Amino acid sequence: MAKKVVATLKKGASEAEKIVKVIRTMRSPKTGAYTFKEEFVMVEKVKDYFSK
Repeated sequence: MAKKVVATLKKGASEAEKIVKVIRTMRSPKTGAYTFKEEFVMVEKVKDYFSK
């Protein structure tokens, strides 16, 4: 039974491989401290995300 569940999860893994987690450092306008903004982005749009 467990093997069947694993086999169905592998089928959807190809879509999950196209998503990456990106972390951008930003400065807080009030304190000047660094903050981190984390998002999940499609692999094709990573360069666009960092070019903003």
